[in-house]
Amino acid sequence: MRWTLKPKPEPDKIEALQQALQVDAVIATLLLQRGVKTYQEAKAFFRPSLSNLHDPYLMKDMDKAVARIEKAMANQENILVYGDYDVDGTTSVALMASYLRSKYNLVYTYIPNRYDEGYGISYKGIHFALENHFTLVIALDCGIKSVDKVAYAKELGIDFIICDHHRPAEIIPDAAAVLDPKREDCSYPYKELCGCGVGFKLIQALAQKDGQSTEDLMPYLDLVATAIGADIVPIDGENRVLAYFGLLVINTNPRPGIKAILNQVEKTELTITDVVFVVAPRINAAGRMEHGNFAVRLLTEEDHDLAAKYASEINDYNLDRRETDKQITEEALKQIEEQNQQNRLTTVVYHENWHKGVIGIVASRLTETYYRPTLVFTKSGNTLAASARSVRDFDIYNALEACSEHIEQFGGHKYAAGLTLLEENYEAFKQAFEDVVSKTIDRNLLTPEIKIDAQINLETITPKFYRILKQFAPFGPNNMTPVFMTDNLIDTGYGKCVGEDKTHLRITVAQPKSKSLVAIGFGMGDKFDIVAHKKPFKAVYSIDENEWQGNVSLQLKLRDIKE
Repeated sequence: MRWTLKPKPEPDKIEALQQALQVDAVIATLLLQRGVKTYQEAKAFFRPSLSNLHDPYLMKDMDKAVARIEKAMANQENILVYGDYDVDGTTSVALMASYLRSKYNLVYTYIPNRYDEGYGISYKGIHFALENHFTLVIALDCGIKSVDKVAYAKELGIDFIICDHHRPAEIIPDAAAVLDPKREDCSYPYKELCGCGVGFKLIQALAQKDGQSTEDLMPYLDLVATAIGADIVPIDGENRVLAYFGLLVINTNPRPGIKAILNQVEKTELTITDVVFVVAPRINAAGRMEHGNFAVRLLTEEDHDLAAKYASEINDYNLDRRETDKQITEEALKQIEEQNQQNRLTTVVYHENWHKGVIGIVASRLTETYYRPTLVFTKSGNTLAASARSVRDFDIYNALEACSEHIEQFGGHKYAAGLTLLEENYEAFKQAFEDVVSKTIDRNLLTPEIKIDAQINLETITPKFYRILKQFAPFGPNNMTPVFMTDNLIDTGYGKCVGEDKTHLRITVAQPKSKSLVAIGFGMGDKFDIVAHKKPFKAVYSIDENEWQGNVSLQLKLRDIKE
């Protein structure tokens, strides 16, 4: 692991913020690192308010989108709400459909089949709209690159409203409205909304026209927070407000579908991390193993008993998904060894029978193991389909763009993307991808990095300090859980390896003349020798609470230790 200490803000800025807020210098440092410079900005950070959300009509084409939906309702048109089969797509569809149905009856949903349609707007979906007399399709979390398909639909008399957050190509589809804050000609102040977030801005605009307030839309924010967590978008600005209030809904009054999921896992209060690792995988499992329709059905169900039944089915899909991704990961690791790929700067693996629904998860697992840009391919109809995952600070989307002569289609983000190519182009693409990455990647990026917010002594860690740290949540990109480094530590003699297979490290750490704190390092049992016999060491960690037999105490959650 590379340990990188973040640059410390200028001392006069730390002191000014410290004075304004009456907080510890470390807290002022953490805030400045997150772009919080003044009392007012700190107030907005620590006390998110729905009034801090931007006017939805600042988004280009919002007025056109609202007018087209109002026209459809006035003319009794059938409206089809269309979205991808991942968490962002299915929550977007559930959000839009449930909101529109509260005002209008002729609203239906469509999720493309992962296996015969793939991501985004499909010709099959357009033909479904034609055969069932839909004249307006609202596409969420997809569509920004579907220039030909939107034009084809228009010839058939079908209008599209696109709500997307992916990077547009040079040509914007000729739709009734295209909502995407990443459009170059869109001056919307916040660019990092997820697909569900863009969908929320549309229902916010519709609600404004109906005289409703943003507070009236609170019940929809459990879906938005789930999408924000699952899509790993920055949790700053508007996303922070949406995630904060969405978590509030999840923890107090979630919709029946999300409540049914929570009942399976017996969690009391969920953080955004719990949403990512508990709620999102179950919603995702429907589209991975069966069909995304099952997720939309669960998320729009209002009857608690039916929601419990649907959640149980989805939990079964999730168990299947776990078994499948474990098996494929093992096969992929074996393939890397057999093909002697360990010395490459990229990982590219392929098997025609790998389950298309889990190759993204497998790509993430391989990235964790070898830590380099990774693609996992499988056969999909007449082409090969892949999921791509990157390492921190390397833009895999740009790397794929540089190999586009070998690719049929691709799309995505800086750290995650999807693509298809013809089987005969696989080997040429594999080499081209390796060449592009070799020429463009900083070799340091191939060693996992821990970014450290501040170096502190153990005496800094008090209950008051931790209470303020907790208010930095919800955590995510651009506002990660604060990570600290402390040196000159010793284990007081109670250190041991714990867990069934002794893979975890549990120690009690102290500095000279300081109190001691328990520290736990998951998967760090092999580092016991570093701390044995009271040898001095340094540690990188975050701070959390440990509850044991009714007693709550602060503990260090170790990220790494070094002599």
